[in-house]
Amino acid sequence: MSAGKLYIETYGCQMNVNDTEVIFSILGKEGYERTESMEEADVILANTCSVRDNAEQRIWGRIEQFNLAKKAKPSVIIGIVGCMAERLKEDLLDSHKVDLVAGPDAYRTLPELVAAAKPGNPQINVMLSREETYGDITPVRIDKNGVSAFISIMRGCNNVCSYCVVPYTRGAERSRDPHTIVREACDVFSRGYKEVTLLGQNVDSYFWKSEEGNVNFAALLRMVAEVSPELRVRFSTSNPQDISDEVIETMAAYENICKHIHLPVQSGSDVMLEKMRRRYSREWYLSRVAKIREVLPGCGLTTDVIAGFCGETEQDHQDTLSLFEEVCFDSAFMFYYSERPGTLAAKKYKDDIDIETKTRRLNEIIALQGKCSLKSYQGEVGKTFKVLVEGPSKKSADELCGRASNNKMCVFPDKVHKAGDYVTVKVLSATSATLLCELVEA
Repeated sequence: MSAGKLYIETYGCQMNVNDTEVIFSILGKEGYERTESMEEADVILANTCSVRDNAEQRIWGRIEQFNLAKKAKPSVIIGIVGCMAERLKEDLLDSHKVDLVAGPDAYRTLPELVAAAKPGNPQINVMLSREETYGDITPVRIDKNGVSAFISIMRGCNNVCSYCVVPYTRGAERSRDPHTIVREACDVFSRGYKEVTLLGQNVDSYFWKSEEGNVNFAALLRMVAEVSPELRVRFSTSNPQDISDEVIETMAAYENICKHIHLPVQSGSDVMLEKMRRRYSREWYLSRVAKIREVLPGCGLTTDVIAGFCGETEQDHQDTLSLFEEVCFDSAFMFYYSERPGTLAAKKYKDDIDIETKTRRLNEIIALQGKCSLKSYQGEVGKTFKVLVEGPSKKSADELCGRASNNKMCVFPDKVHKAGDYVTVKVLSATSATLLCELVEA
């Protein structure tokens, strides 16, 4: 018998998508049925992100929409879960806008919280854990194409970068039993999925210690890659200070481990990197890039960058631009700094770069990256790639799209294949974000 309809909106990173799948599993076992219609829902949850201020501002706007649904259906339970719940805690209840608040380590208690939440009796659990990994829970997959699945291999973060709120909202780093990870990979492959992405705030620091022997990230990659040569393996996110030669060499040894690394740099200035507590230098970062390109020719390389961090000078900014020119990333996530309450930067440094300067510097980075992306993608013209089909392209039902191992999106005319098929394509031309291809007969 159904306990009600459950509607969840997910904001932020891939890890939040995986958390939403865990929540659907936990509440599904209690009889809640997933719905994609907010109007018919009995429980409305927003799985939130606190990494940037604009992410939180979006949530406040959505809460207003949720409360309109509550006016039409007063019995509906409105909840905020995830990082914003952990950061703001009781403040979300004091606003009288939500009935339930649950942090990232409290999802197992959601059935009790939902059952107890009533008008005038809001519920909250934001206790962080040093053990919780949800490793025994089989997520309910919410992807549309049934091709790619996310698998969380660890939770939390120990790096405490000065600008970052994650250690305070997701707690200390802890790794998941590798056998449960492999079991989950086997399960999704048996159900037709052809690709898994291993998720963690810093996958390179994954480490499982047991009497059977220790497993580091390179060993875990091998274990998952050996599930099947037909199962592609991706991972995110790497940390420049921790990505090892062993991981890079393991990627080279297995064809089905995708040749793409997301390696956030954040700044090209040693002064800024030290203030950000990134624990590596510009020279170290560039040496890791050189190692990757030596061992993995053609490996896709993407990054994150922050413009206008506290005290950033024009020279610091120029250092970032010169690093971008030297590396020539395939693409980048680019933002200007927004102070997050409770972080070390908020406590120690003045947010002293005005918004006009932040915006100008960010736009300069974006413009340069646009040129780098175009150069990178045009450099693939004439090459052939094995592509995992994801489905029809956005622009034409007569075209399919899918990613090459290096994570570049390929679009090609094809009325024969379907999502989940592997095909070989040849690149005919390129934009700054897409490889335009033709199908190559096997």
